[in-house]
Amino acid sequence: MKKLMLVMLLALSPLSLAQADELIGTYVAKLSSQDHFNSKGQRLRNAAAIIRQDRANFHKFHKRDAEDEWDSFFSSVKNRARLERMLNNGYLSKSTKNRIVNGTPTIIVKIYLDNIVVDVY
Repeated sequence: MKKLMLVMLLALSPLSLAQADELIGTYVAKLSSQDHFNSKGQRLRNAAAIIRQDRANFHKFHKRDAEDEWDSFFSSVKNRARLERMLNNGYLSKSTKNRIVNGTPTIIVKIYLDNIVVDVY
């Protein structure tokens, strides 16, 4: 019975899907004001777009904040295009999402094969 309850708790955990995959990378990034605007100067209004812009700024445009760390996965344009779907498959708390959209937090991103987990660092 205890085993069944533990399995059920793990299955219902929002992190269980992410933890089922193998961790392929981790990085820290400062989401500064430059990451809140796309390359056309338009304000970004969702967390996934801001995180994606941070990686484009880092890898493509070489606009980097002191806290930004290199990652191999999002150096690829193809993988950056997958970021929003990966975040939808992963985990981002409501409070973290609000801090990203309305502020300039430093975040830690854990990259798995099909998802990412984001938290404030």
